[in-house]
Order: sequence, then C-alpha cells, then structure tokens
Amino acid sequence: MPSLSPAIAEIRLAVRTSLADLPEGATVIVALSGGADSLALAAAVAFEAPKRGLRVASVTVDHALQDGSDGVAVRAGQIAAGLGIDPLIVKVAVGGEGGPENAAREARYGVLRDAALDTRAAAVLLGHTLDDQAETVLLGLARGSGAASLQGMAPVRDDDDGIRWLRPLLGVRREATRAFCAASDLEFWDDPHNVDDRFARVRVRERVLPVLEAELGPGIAEALARTAEQLREDAEAFDEMIHETIEDIVEHAEAGISVSVAALAANPAALRNRIIRLVVGSEFGASLTRLQTLEVARLVTDWSGQGPIGLPGCFAARVGGRIVFTASAPAAR
Repeated sequence: MPSLSPAIAEIRLAVRTSLADLPEGATVIVALSGGADSLALAAAVAFEAPKRGLRVASVTVDHALQDGSDGVAVRAGQIAAGLGIDPLIVKVAVGGEGGPENAAREARYGVLRDAALDTRAAAVLLGHTLDDQAETVLLGLARGSGAASLQGMAPVRDDDDGIRWLRPLLGVRREATRAFCAASDLEFWDDPHNVDDRFARVRVRERVLPVLEAELGPGIAEALARTAEQLREDAEAFDEMIHETIEDIVEHAEAGISVSVAALAANPAALRNRIIRLVVGSEFGASLTRLQTLEVARLVTDWSGQGPIGLPGCFAARVGGRIVFTASAPAAR
C-alpha cells in the first residue's frame, strides 16, 4: 500500500484540528477559488468532515475581473462536486472603492457571509497559508499601523453575525498546498493577479521576502507568522484587562459616551490608548489612527483647554472630569 504524501497528511491534520470543536451535523462552507490553497483545503475538508458528521458546501465567487473568470468558477464547482461537496457559484459586481483588490475582497466576504447566514453554517473555512500571514505582517509593518495590524489573520474569529471564520492552513506553507494538489491529481488554477506587481502583496511575495531570506537567512516567513501569533496573545490579554476596567470608568452621556479622566490617567499609555480606540470603535463604529488616538489622550495627559477634537464619526472633548465622545461637537469646559 503506497504511503500517504507528507503534504496530504499535514493538511488533513490541520483541517482535522480546525474542525474539532464544531457540532456534529453542522454545515461548513469552504471558500473555493480554484487555486492550490483553496483546492487543497476543500479536498482535505471533504475527507475529514464526514468523520465528524459535517455537511460541506463550497462557495466560488466570480468577480468578473479577468477574461475567462466564469470558466474558472465553473471548473472549481465541478471539482468541488467531484469531491462530494455541494458547490455554489456566485457572480458579483466589484466596485472601485479602495482599489480593485480591496473591493473584490469586500464583495467576496459579503457573499460568503450571506451564504453562511442562509445555510446557518457553523463555520466558513478560508485557505490562507503561512505565506499569506507573513505577507500580511510585512504589509502592516510597512504601513506603520501598529500591533493590531501586525497580529495578521486570526486562525479563528467569531463575528457579530455569529459566523465563525476558520483558517486551518495558517501554519502550512504555500508549497505544501501545491504538493497536496499534485499528489491528489487535482488541477488547480494559477491566478495571474498573483504575479501582477501592480499589487503591493505581490511585490512583497516576489521581491521583498526573497531578499529578506537571502540577506538574513531562511525562516523569515515562519518568524513573521510567530510574531503575529505572539502579538495576538498579547492583544487578547490587553482586551481582557480593558473589558474588566471599562465597566467602571465608562458612562453613557447625552448622544454619546464618556470616560473618566482620572481613570484614564491612572492607566499606562498602552492601555489608555486601547480604551480610547475601543470606546470610539464600539460606540461609533469608527477606527482611529495613532495620531488621532494620541490627540484624544492629550485631553487627559496634557490638557490646556484644547478641544473638541473631530474624529471619524464623532467628537471628543474634556468636560469637567470626563472625556465625552458625541456624534456632534460638545461644548468644552
């Protein structure tokens, strides 16, 4: 009896671990583009899911951004059906906001979210690999967007709609998904956009990471992925501290919310800044840049009568012994 390919064994194990906590009889959805990563994921899920009594469906999104994209989508659906997966193909119009890559991503996640809600799926599985994680961390580092961005992609994330997003392959190298497909006789699609250097992610993949590997030695991608994992652990600890603290220092205000100046001042800067970002994000659905966060923090640490401060979706002002966040500008005192 021929031995099992190491790549097949590695990816099946990663999928088995990821599915372990899902309830028996549930439906899971695989995001299937037809590329090597998503195809290896789909095949491994098709093998592992029945052992846990899980039903598997796939969703393939045709963004219609390339000639022949409809044929690629149909072929992906055919392969899924051959694996025993219920395929769904959705064609979507992609806008231009944030660039074509971001617009396509938003459209794709919207389709996946709708499919998960319609089928009451227990989870949506995404085929991001360790290489994708390393690229995400480097892009975040280049933007200077702080620890939140450097955490990269989470292996498990539950969103506000109750959908669980799983990334079983975040510990698997991209070369393993190609080896899986070769060993399984699965013909995958190579997206031309993956080598189009108009996109920053492609330049990181094709130019930056190879230079880092050549100059600093092998293992750069793994090191970046480890960094993301460690930062996520730190962020989870911070979040627990914040949620324990925030109930005692936050009060609802007219048309907004307020935070105790004394309590903010008593916390270290890292915790104080996270509280400010969390309050604005949870109350007004907006994200603050570091500069905006520091300007709000100055109302606590270096106040000389300045304010109110205009922020995305709200204003912040020091009113008495509190920092007040409201949808319209409050009168500072």
